[in-house]
Parts: sequence; structure tokens; C-alpha cells
Amino acid sequence: MELLSANFGKNITFVRPAYFIISGFIGLPNMKYYYVLLFFAFIISIFGNTAVMSLIYLDPNLKTPKFVAVFNLAFVDLLGSTALVPKVIDIFLFNNYSITYRDCLTFFFFCYSFLSMQSLNLVALSYDRLMAIMFPLRYHVKVTHKNMLSLILFFWLFVFISNLVAVGFLTRLSFCKSVVINSYFCDYGQIFRLACNNYFPNFVIGHMIPCFVLWLPLGIILFSYISIGHALAKVATFEERVKAFKTCTAHLSLVAIYYFPILITFAMYGRMHQNARIVNLSIPAVVPPMLNPIIYVLQTQEIKLSIKKLIKIKRKPKVTVK
Repeated sequence: MELLSANFGKNITFVRPAYFIISGFIGLPNMKYYYVLLFFAFIISIFGNTAVMSLIYLDPNLKTPKFVAVFNLAFVDLLGSTALVPKVIDIFLFNNYSITYRDCLTFFFFCYSFLSMQSLNLVALSYDRLMAIMFPLRYHVKVTHKNMLSLILFFWLFVFISNLVAVGFLTRLSFCKSVVINSYFCDYGQIFRLACNNYFPNFVIGHMIPCFVLWLPLGIILFSYISIGHALAKVATFEERVKAFKTCTAHLSLVAIYYFPILITFAMYGRMHQNARIVNLSIPAVVPPMLNPIIYVLQTQEIKLSIKKLIKIKRKPKVTVK
């Protein structure tokens, strides 16, 4: 079979494997405890994010632009957990290490899309906090439902189009080497490095997508909080600064949970064992969807009031009129 030429426009025969083998967690000691964590993280994520979405949908007081972004984050976490965790448990707990070529590309597309939307949604929430503190009197003019929905829709389109392009460039590769993917899912970088023809375009895309969905959002979030800190420094009293900063604690917690393992992995990339790198990179995909609804329930005053109101309605005795 003729190998794939690096040039476009020629008659090309693709060499595509019938399946890939995902070997990321194979051979790691005590991984059964990690699978238990995955299972409980999945269950908590499903119930927690469904509860947050239901609460926002049912309470008219939560129909604000901020909670449009919170609803979308819960939606993304729900879809991301559903796309990733059951398949990972099936692969490593039930020893189904092989995955077909098409299923692997589909697995990659949805996992990358939902993981990317998590970081981009944090940008939408940072925009909301920035406008609320920098322009409190004009907040309702600058942050509207239309603006927030347009921003989120743009993020969704960007994520889907960029990952479709990435999948498209994977389909132009031929595989005549190993079919073993040394990751916990169909990782883009691990896939194109198995190709036996020129994968330079995939290399470029593999570096561009993280820049746009990880590092650029992190830079925007950091810039927004530097601006918030500068604005709070001008506030007259310490109590007012603390009160304003408390409105950001939930969002800051989400940012820390998502980015901290990633930053550790990239900072220690050359010194970290490959197995430790795989486990560490899996944490942002598993833990944030579990903790995000808990953080918002515990640290967001509006959701606390909504839950209290809902409990009062349920406890309110029925009054019969004769």
C-alpha cells in the first residue's frame, strides 16, 4: 500500500489502523483507587451539575447573565464527564484497551471540545466579575443576556471548528508504526506522533489549540484580576474591598482547580515521570466537573438564597379553605 505523500493534490492511499490501543494507566500501581475516584467523581458531577442547572432554570431570580455562564459551565461539565469518564473506566477497569480508528477520533473530538469549553467559560465568568467591580453602575448595561449568550456561542463555535480542523488533519495521516497511544484517552499529540508521513501541520495545530484554549484564556483571566485588584485598591475602606473580593472567590476557586495541575505538569515536564504526567493531566478533566457545582452552592450567595427559598416552599404546610 502506497504511503501518504506530504503534498496535497496527488492520488493518495491512506494507511489507517483498524484500532488503537490506549495504554496510559497500564502498569501503574494502586490504580484501582483512582478508578474508584473516577466513579464517584462521575456520579457527583452528574447529580451536582444537573441540580445547579435545574436550580438556575426554575428560579426566576437566577435568570441573569452571570448565571447564564454558570448554567453553561454546569452543562459543559455534565457533557464532559459523560464523554470521558465512562469510556476511561471501560478501557482500564474492564481491560478494553483497543478502540477503533473512527471511535478514537470521535472520542478525541468530544473530550477536547468540552475540556476547551471549561477554560473558555472561565473567561466568560471573569468578564462578568470584571464588569461588576470596574463598572458597578453600568454593569446591567455592559453585561446583558445578549452579550453573554453571544460570547458563549462564539466560544462554542470556535471550539467545534478548531477541533473539526484538528480531526480533519488527523485523517490525512498514515500509520505504519505503533498503534499504542500512551495516554488515558485519544490524545491528539500522541496520535499524530504515531504517523509515518509528514505530520508537521498536525504539530502546528497541536501547539496552536492549547495556546487559544488554555494559555490565552489564562492570560485574560489574570489580566482581569490585575484590573480588579487595581480597582479595589482605590476603594476607600477595607470592608468594601473585602466585600467586593468575596464575589470573586467562587470563580477564583474554579480557576485554581482547573489550572493548578496543568501548570505543575508543564513546569515540571522534563523532570516528571511519564506516568505521573498522564495522571496529573487527567485531574483537570475529572476533578473540576465534580467540584464546580459544590463550590458554587457553597460560595455563591444567590444560589444559597435560592436553595433556602426552595426548602421553605417545600416545608410550607398546605392550607385548606372551607
